[in-house]
Amino acid sequence: MSKTQFAILGLGSRSTLYYLEQLNKLYNAKNGGYSTCPFFLLNTNFDNINQLLPNTSVQLDAILQNYLDQIESLEVAEILIPNITLHETIDRLELQKNIIHPLPLSVVKMRETDTKKVMLFGSLHSMQSRYIRSYLEFNSIEVLLPSLKDMIFIDEVRTHIYNSTETKEIINIYHELIKKYSENNPVILGCTELSILKPKDQKNVIDMAQLQIEAALKIKL
Repeated sequence: MSKTQFAILGLGSRSTLYYLEQLNKLYNAKNGGYSTCPFFLLNTNFDNINQLLPNTSVQLDAILQNYLDQIESLEVAEILIPNITLHETIDRLELQKNIIHPLPLSVVKMRETDTKKVMLFGSLHSMQSRYIRSYLEFNSIEVLLPSLKDMIFIDEVRTHIYNSTETKEIINIYHELIKKYSENNPVILGCTELSILKPKDQKNVIDMAQLQIEAALKIKL
């Protein structure tokens, strides 16, 4: 029996399912047969969490600490959080287990490719707040932003994907924006919903969700 070494905190249905599908797909590609990726999943009532996002708060701290205390009682070494924005709150908590954190993973990826400047795509909150930008800037990476008009559209794309109301036209425009903004610098995706329907053939993209998934699989493979 394969030992389970990490746990996932289940959040919004579509984003969590995306992580599960990718983990199983990539694990099976490596191991073959009917293999699926072993992990523990603790599913939350995401509505209680989502009502408090995107801002940090003592109330949100308490809700997440309760769930993560349950995970910490398990014999796992790592925890995967399938929500980029929520890591700002995770950083405020006292945890014993290691978090498969998208920000340090992103810095490692950029150093591997000698990337000094990136274009940030995320929720409107993530693009306008200092959380992601300050971390990258602290690590000597300049963060650029789309125009305000494009930021608003990107946030609308995120909302459509979350609600499963996206259209082919909306996704095509989203893909064109990635193509346009990645011509000179990599686009970094700091929102799971934007990762779900990213263009498959676009090379100059750093996907935080994908980095988390790959890091989790390194624990297992």
